[in-house]
Amino acid sequence: MVVTGGADGIGAALCRRFAREGARVIVVADRNGEGARAVAGEIGGEAATVDVSDGAAVAALVADVEARHGGIDLFCSNAGVGGGDPDRRNAASSPDDAWARAWGVNVMAHVYAARAAIPGMQARGGGYLLNTISAAGLLSQIGGAVYSTTKHAAVGFAESLAITHGDQGIKVSILCPQGVDTAMLRQGDAKSQPQNLDGVLSPDEVAESVVQGLAAENFLILPHPVVLTYMQRKAADYDRWLGGMRRLRGKMLGA
Repeated sequence: MVVTGGADGIGAALCRRFAREGARVIVVADRNGEGARAVAGEIGGEAATVDVSDGAAVAALVADVEARHGGIDLFCSNAGVGGGDPDRRNAASSPDDAWARAWGVNVMAHVYAARAAIPGMQARGGGYLLNTISAAGLLSQIGGAVYSTTKHAAVGFAESLAITHGDQGIKVSILCPQGVDTAMLRQGDAKSQPQNLDGVLSPDEVAESVVQGLAAENFLILPHPVVLTYMQRKAADYDRWLGGMRRLRGKMLGA
């Protein structure tokens, strides 16, 4: 199996949890090569230095792993980037380079992984794609238009994967947590981040949810189960949900 963004946070926790499950080969891939090597050394895996926003690099990674190990049973496209609106009063305030960076990592990395891994999975009669997204892709992210928009796009692509390839034996799951104790969360003031209101989970707790979700072959893996309730409320009355989000924004951001 391959885990991108495996040097720390959720990715590292997934690697450790899969190792305890007895995974035969775990390739820890990350732009941070030193961190990837540290995690790989800890679990007896392999490390790869990869920028997931580079399609050619992702294709080379998949080709190398397939050539040496005969295939990839599970590809965890886990890397992601965050960031908030520079001007909290303007949802369009992020510069173009912030949009491009988030699009490359939060969306295109999933596309590159699927593009590279699916042919081999089809030839072998099946495989599994796990895409780490966020509850922001199902709901929204107050004060983070770039993050929320790219995560919504990632959900849409994963749905297309499941619809197109589900009958080919290729399973797809998306991991959509709220607050998780990672470097991304610690970049800002945790008290002003609404995704933390329902509790901040450890990466290990999230990894446990993943193992359970993959075993059940659930498309939607929600470490914070309350997200499902929020989704239902959103679908039931969109305007009311938007009003509630505006009130929450005012409470959390004071604006």
